Amino acid sequence: MDDVATCYRHPSEATRITCQRCDRPICGSCMIPGSVGFQCPECVHRGNRETRQHQLPYGGVRSSNPKATSIALIAVNVLVWVAVLLTGGSNGRLFATLALMPNGHCEPRADGMFLIDRFMCLQQGAEWWPGVASGAPWQVITSAFTHVSPLHILFNMLMLFLLGPQVEGIMGRARFLAIYFIAALGGSAGVMLFSAPFVKTMGASGAVYGLMGALLILALKHKGDVRGILMWIGLNVAFSFMVSGISWEGHLGGLVGGVAAISAFVMLPKQHRARWGWPLAGLAALVFIGIIVARALTLAV
Repeated sequence: MDDVATCYRHPSEATRITCQRCDRPICGSCMIPGSVGFQCPECVHRGNRETRQHQLPYGGVRSSNPKATSIALIAVNVLVWVAVLLTGGSNGRLFATLALMPNGHCEPRADGMFLIDRFMCLQQGAEWWPGVASGAPWQVITSAFTHVSPLHILFNMLMLFLLGPQVEGIMGRARFLAIYFIAALGGSAGVMLFSAPFVKTMGASGAVYGLMGALLILALKHKGDVRGILMWIGLNVAFSFMVSGISWEGHLGGLVGGVAAISAFVMLPKQHRARWGWPLAGLAALVFIGIIVARALTLAV
């Protein structure tokens, strides 16, 4: 006669059913249907607790405080802003080092001569301040943390505080930061491609537009009402084109970057997200870096 196991919770109950998670025998009273086979009450309870406390819908880990990352980013922006103001503002060396300029520029001489060639600039005894194409590649990121105008930083930081925790609450801290920085790279790529080579661009607007795009994709994914988000994005894009001195290139580039980054994480079928989400997000970042490098090489010729 075959040996029959007994339920680990009810030793008097013979059973041939085992929990799919822990392999312990369970009786008909204890077995709970799962996606495959049956599970015991303890495994179901533990799985529900782990999912509720840690795992987010798209693979991220739940942040204990979704506002903390945005507050940290705001703090960095404010510290850089104060440092820029204390070192001469838009005319200071720190601003010129951090702000994004596709090409370099020669610090104007007293006679007003404007030189775009580094060799001629130095030959004339002036100072050459490099841009991305002439030795300052860090500007594609540092420019996203650089502001001069109080209204500029106030608006960007307010939007970051409103949008950032929403994205982090759904995606987790690591994916939120990836979206933020890929959007910043997208904004810099837009500036490199379409902005004048000798114009300085700065601000977190590209990254903020990326967060707008991320929320739009999340709303579409969850079949929510996107009219409010679309109206807000449309008004901001129109404002970018209508008001002089605003970098529509950086705004649109950041919007594309945010959409590309979050799509890598949420638009894949569920069974492929863990494997391909991060590689595809990395590919989006590499595409923007490639655009920046290609444009820098053409300007350096």
